[in-house]
Amino acid sequence: MSEKTILVVDDEADIRDMLRIALEMADYRVIEADNAQSAHALAIDEQPDLILLDWMMPDMSGIELVRRLKRDDASCDTPIIMLTAKGEEDNKIQGLEVGADDYITKPFSPRELVARLKAVLRRAAPSIDGKPIVVSGLCLDPSSHRVSINDKPVDMGPTEYRLLEFFLTHQERVYSRSQLLDQVWGGNVYVEERTIDVHIRRLRKALSIDGCDNFIQTVRGSGYRFSTKLA
Repeated sequence: MSEKTILVVDDEADIRDMLRIALEMADYRVIEADNAQSAHALAIDEQPDLILLDWMMPDMSGIELVRRLKRDDASCDTPIIMLTAKGEEDNKIQGLEVGADDYITKPFSPRELVARLKAVLRRAAPSIDGKPIVVSGLCLDPSSHRVSINDKPVDMGPTEYRLLEFFLTHQERVYSRSQLLDQVWGGNVYVEERTIDVHIRRLRKALSIDGCDNFIQTVRGSGYRFSTKLA
């Protein structure tokens, strides 16, 4: 059995059973919740490696639960994949903007589920070697998986961390959305290019201390670059 624990949150027992079987076959440990209150408690007590969360919950929406989890220090860094029957793009973007790391639209295959889950876990895994990267007061320390600006700690999600790490190690070069998807998410991951814009906004918000958000520059018609020079 894998050391990775997945919290499955869905009010439908049949869905939870299907997800549990698929994940256990992929060697993950699975814990379950059928409502948002239980899910929140399990997320705090069990510290799962990832949460699979249904959008539509009877007592509290999945979106509201994501907001609560991201506000709590004990669960703010836990990756979250939203499970939703809502296929409209605006709903997907809303899920990403409140803090979810990915979404899967029902119906989906167990194979797709496991592939997406592995990709998110891979992005969330901290680097275990390498020296701190320091640029104009902005410091990313791969060994401790911490980011600071002029010694002030910076909170950000695992995907934003990976995006920043890539930018810091590839400064001054412009990358298109598709290139960023390949480099940060991986070539075999099902992610729409517009997802990049959401994570860029979240990264800029995290870096807003002392104006470091200006380092993430939009190059119209081309993509994004990291630069300490004026755009």
